[in-house]
Amino acid sequence: MAASTQIGQLGEQKARQYLEDQGLSFICANYSAKTGELDLVMQDNETIVCIEVKYRDDDAYGSAVDFVTPSKLRKVKRTFEHYLLSRGLNPIHTLMRVDVVALDGNKLNWLKNV
Repeated sequence: MAASTQIGQLGEQKARQYLEDQGLSFICANYSAKTGELDLVMQDNETIVCIEVKYRDDDAYGSAVDFVTPSKLRKVKRTFEHYLLSRGLNPIHTLMRVDVVALDGNKLNWLKNV
């Protein structure tokens, strides 16, 4: 397994633990479709939440949140809609949101409803 894959998985595990500590419930990780991949899918009360996790060791080339581009968010949203439809849920009638967990070293920043 490549070092970057292991680092990504550790970042996702750290994000998942943090979100579970905040009261969210885990649904799945690494959902994959032709449109892309969802890092985490969780439940926050009645809302299904897609979590994009970004990790950076240092900010020499920008912070983790800087790497969540508008293009990346469009791809995540398309994949999230695919996920919901594959589960028999209508994206128009389902409470849903997309969050970002940005990890800069040991600093975690949770951005809701991006």
